[in-house]
Order: sequence, then C-alpha cells, then structure tokens
Amino acid sequence: MQAKTLGELKASNYTSLSVKEELRKNLISQLQNKEAGFEGILGYDETVIPELQNAILSRHNILLLGLRGQAKTKIARLLVNLLDEYIPYVSGSEIFDDPLNPISWYAKNEIATHGDDTPISWQHRSERYTEKLATPDVTVADLIGDVDPIKAATLKLTYNDERVIHFGLIPRAHRSIFVINELPDLQARIQVALFNMLQEKDIQIRGFKLRLPLDVQFVFTANPEDYTNRGSIVTPLKDRIESQILTHYPKTIEISRKITFQEAKLTAEQRRDIEADGLVKDLVEQIAFEARKSEFIDQKSGVSARLTISAYENLISNAERRMLINNEKNTFVRLADLSGIIPAVTGKIELVYEGELEGPAKVAHTLIGKAVKHLFARYFPDPERAKKSKTANPYTKITEWFTEGNTIAIADDQDLAKYTKELMAVDGLHELVKKFHPKLSENQTLLLMEFVLHGLAEYSQVSKNYINGGFGFADMFDSLFNVDLDEEDEDDFR
Repeated sequence: MQAKTLGELKASNYTSLSVKEELRKNLISQLQNKEAGFEGILGYDETVIPELQNAILSRHNILLLGLRGQAKTKIARLLVNLLDEYIPYVSGSEIFDDPLNPISWYAKNEIATHGDDTPISWQHRSERYTEKLATPDVTVADLIGDVDPIKAATLKLTYNDERVIHFGLIPRAHRSIFVINELPDLQARIQVALFNMLQEKDIQIRGFKLRLPLDVQFVFTANPEDYTNRGSIVTPLKDRIESQILTHYPKTIEISRKITFQEAKLTAEQRRDIEADGLVKDLVEQIAFEARKSEFIDQKSGVSARLTISAYENLISNAERRMLINNEKNTFVRLADLSGIIPAVTGKIELVYEGELEGPAKVAHTLIGKAVKHLFARYFPDPERAKKSKTANPYTKITEWFTEGNTIAIADDQDLAKYTKELMAVDGLHELVKKFHPKLSENQTLLLMEFVLHGLAEYSQVSKNYINGGFGFADMFDSLFNVDLDEEDEDDFR
C-alpha cells in the first residue's frame, strides 16, 4: 500500500536514496542474484558492460564515446531498469521533490504549511528518464531555465525570488536519469553552463544564483572529437564527467548477425514465407566488416550497425517483391537480391575522395564482391590455387562453358523455374556444388550454384556485369572489350 501523506510515508520507514545510490543498490542486487542486465545489448559482455557497472557502483556521471550505430543511446535507456519501480514525491511539485528532502520553494512551503498531512504522489521509473539531443540551437533556458516575467508580474515578485523561474529540462529531471546525446554539438558556452550542475549543485540564471542541489544521473553520448567537426567537448566539462566508456562495433560476424536479427523489423508473413540461408545472412554482415576497412570509406565516420539491419530488411523485401510479382506462395533469398540492398548501403557510408571518384553505387558493389570473396573459401576450394594445382581443377568445366561464348543473366524478379533453368544451363555447375555439399536442399543447392558464379567472378575466372535488378555472367576475355568502352562513351556524352 503506497503512502498518500508525508505522515504515512514516515510511518512506513521509507528510506530516501539519491538516484545514483538507487542505481548502485539495484545493480548490486542484480549482480548478487546473477541476473542478466542490459538485455538486448550484444557483444559488450567483456568490454563495455563491466566498465558501465563499475561507473554505476562508483556513482559516476558517464560519457559513452564511440562511432555511430554502437548502441550508446540504447544503453542509456536501459539504465531506467535499475531504478526503483516507484518513488514518492510532493504532489504538485514541478521537479518531483523528495518529501523527506525537499529542495524547491514549493515543496518546502507545502510541508511547512501541511506538515504530516502533505499530499504524496508516486512516480514510476519509466517517467524518470529525460533525453535531449544536443544541437547548436539549444539554449541555457532549454536546459536549466529562465526568468518568467509573466510569473513575476502575476505573483508580484521581484526577479530575486525563486518562484519567478521557469525550470528547464535538467531541474525537471531531478531524481532521474538525464541523457544528452551528441554532446560535442552543444555550443561551448552551453557546455559551460553545465559545470555547476555537475559539481557545485547550484544554478545561475541571468545573474540570479540559486542553490538547488539537484539529484541527477547524467549520461552523455558523443562521437570522437576528430569526427564531429561541428564542435568538441570542452575540457573542464570532460574533467567533471567521471567515467568515459569507449564503445565499439561487433568483433565477430556471429555477434553482428544476432544484432541484425534482433533489430530487423520483419513482418510475420516475411518470416514465414521467405527462407534466408545462413550464407546470405553472413554476406550481409561481411559487407559491413569490409566497409569498416575499405579505403573508399571514411573510417572516422564509422559504419553503423544500422547498415546491416537496413540491408537485411531490404534483402528480405526484394525477395518478397519477387514472390508477389510471380504470384508464388514462398521463396528464398538469392544472391541476385543483393542488388536490392544498394540503397541501404549507399545511404550509410561516408566516402573519402577516392570513394567519391568511384561513386557510392560502385563502392557498394565492390563491398559486396569483397564479402563474397571472403566467404567463398568457407564453402569451396580457392580457384587460384585450383588453377595452379597439379590435380584436376574442379572449375574447368564451368569456365570452359563461358569461354565457348555462353552467357547467363540472373535477375532478381525471375520465377523459380527460369532461375533454375539459367543456373542448370551452366555446364558442370550443379555437379560441383553436389560434390562439395551433397546433403543440401534444392533451394540451398541453387543458392550455392549462384554463389559459385559470384565467387569465380571475384577470382577473375568469369566476368560479372551489373544489370538492372541482377547480375550477368560471361567469359572473362569477352568482357575486356565491352564494359570499359561503354563507360568511357557515357562519360564523353555527359
């Protein structure tokens, strides 16, 4: 039974804790009971989360520093789960004053007037989280507050009186978690205004100094300073933030996959009707890994985990579109569907000068090619070594078929029958896949047949051309006379 008056609260022997003590208390309980905290945060079990727990145990304000798409804001939002479910406050208080430790004029006056009969309300932990995205136009008034002349006139008060202040976001986050995202984007003079909030526990508004010992757990997020050209974190503020925790991208494909499938928003129909093999899932993740070491991409900017999430959603949607066009009841994701992820990739990479010269679409195709090449060795022998080996080259029949002038085109909207026919036409392709992977399903066999063509193209055994909504394969020698000349002609007529 929740107390409704100050007297009832005192009688219940309620102990008042600061928000940092509250987080610490609940974390200790969580660790002792070996409960899993920070659900949904993957890949940080041995790095970020232990450092975060140390910061909470130390009652520190926290700066999460890392590139985009590293779950910084998600971590901050999960801290709410470490708060008590309900806390009491003086009814009507703007800043949710602790009844046992009031700090505002309103709460002190209420308690002085009503004593133990002072009405008490209860605040749920979900309401004890405030988040502000830092932008250059954020003012001191937004964060801390300002003098309200209308209040002053109405109540006939001087500007020296606390009651004329209109509180900003931080005072209203009293006894709560307050998050400022992208801290370097906050103007330096606004960052300076936070100094006192963090250390001296007073606020200054238009020359009026008010002792207001706010109880706030600050969490800041930021990209590294060398990336955010718009600004940096001023040194004294950095000094007042006790713990700086560095985040990072997933270190393995397995973790990256788990994050993608956790965050990807797929419909029940997509999950039911569209089969996505482990190969295509790994390819999507590998594209991001290749992007994070590409010379065409600005590594200071980073390659967000959102790239793989959006790419995977697009991959599934591309397969779904084909299924709907061909009036099929189900389908499986093909490598031709990778043409559908280009918009997801190009929108999430920042190119350096060399990348700009290539163009975003070409860079995206290059990343796809490198991902294919990386994973090819997991499924089939290295084509370059096979070519030099004294034993029989397993790819000879396939490459000779193309040498004879044969070509195939795999479009992303082909129905299953046409897709199968195209792949089966390539001499030796089906036998190769069956030789190395005899126990696969029909769909998986077809997928690997397509994968072999892409792999051979990356090893320069056959040529691969990008066609609208898919890929065309031909003899390597033949492509030398076509592709480059066409591209030059286009440039001449621009």
